Amino acid sequence: MDIRFISTLTAEDEETFAPALLQAIGSILDRLPIAYTVRIETTGARTFQHTHPAFARAAGELADVAKLPAS
Repeated sequence: MDIRFISTLTAEDEETFAPALLQAIGSILDRLPIAYTVRIETTGARTFQHTHPAFARAAGELADVAKLPAS
């Protein structure tokens, strides 16, 4: 999924707004059992990024399946 956000913010305002937006989006998406990366690139060439792996529970379930004896 690729989402673009176009605004009338100034380059200076983007520098302030981008980290807050990234934190707000991350706090919503972190509750979902998905791996994702959110990346914000400002017109001032700064990049803000947040990455979240899939839940550890899902990884643990995969490890448990790997331990099952072969049939």
